[in-house]
Amino acid sequence: MFDIATKRIYLPAAAGDGCRVLVDRLWPRGLKKDAVRLDYWLRELAPSDSLRKCFGHEPAKWDEFRRRYHAELKANKAALAPLRGLLQKQKKVTLLFSAKDEEHNNAVALAEYLRLRH
Repeated sequence: MFDIATKRIYLPAAAGDGCRVLVDRLWPRGLKKDAVRLDYWLRELAPSDSLRKCFGHEPAKWDEFRRRYHAELKANKAALAPLRGLLQKQKKVTLLFSAKDEEHNNAVALAEYLRLRH
């Protein structure tokens, strides 16, 4: 089993974060790249632009977003390979996201997908 967590990229890095991986397609607004402790940026794991726009971070659309995002991930196993490799090598991986909603975002849905299929 692996240890995977999610965290807003705007929060300070912590020693317990382990390997920090940004999983958003776009760089977070207002952050300078050299000011963030980041090990990897796997933008290929982000939901498609059309799915992201359809979801719009509306909690009422969460179940539909998760279903469609999981289908995208299942269809794009090559994009998951680098993250699966990290999960085998690292003691802990923290998926970073920029959304304000800490419960309804792509990093949470991605972590759920990995827990269900690992």
